[in-house]
Amino acid sequence: MVQVFIPSQLTSYTEGVSRLEAAGDSIARVLDDLDARFPGLKFRVVDEQDRIRRHMRIFRNGDRAQDLALAVGDHDEVLIFGALSGG
Repeated sequence: MVQVFIPSQLTSYTEGVSRLEAAGDSIARVLDDLDARFPGLKFRVVDEQDRIRRHMRIFRNGDRAQDLALAVGDHDEVLIFGALSGG
């Protein structure tokens, strides 16, 4: 299972949980697994064209993921967080 860290702005979808385990061999499949258990979560991270939303960031083992097809393994960590903006 992949360890997934959920940002505080999305924990309302995960019943307040910020650290979860998910199944999948890619970022996309991990998000699908999470969305099956927590409906609406994936839509907050991925847009209608299946791209990571521009205000979201995903990291696998500390490296930024640019593509949802990026492979993940059983002992990988996936970090999702909202990018900060302002002026």
